[in-house]
Amino acid sequence: MNKSELIDAVADKAEVTKKQADMVISATIETIMEAVAGDDKVTLVGFGSFESRDRKAREGRNPKTNEKMHIPATKVPAFSAGKKFKEAVAPKD
Repeated sequence: MNKSELIDAVADKAEVTKKQADMVISATIETIMEAVAGDDKVTLVGFGSFESRDRKAREGRNPKTNEKMHIPATKVPAFSAGKKFKEAVAPKD
């Protein structure tokens, strides 16, 4: 499912126009990105949480030349699925 398909599905489910659904989805994504970029954690109970994590510097290899290279420390966005989301994807028997 891509963004336009998501917008169509949300518009149908919420009984709003596609334009309204697009505005809400875009604002939600933008707000989550801004919060995580500002070192805040965004938790949506049952769905999951978004946060930034520190990745340590490490040594890697160039796959073409097999030459060692330094990979600097950085921050990366991370998502952890919530209990309800995990159960919806892989229901327990």
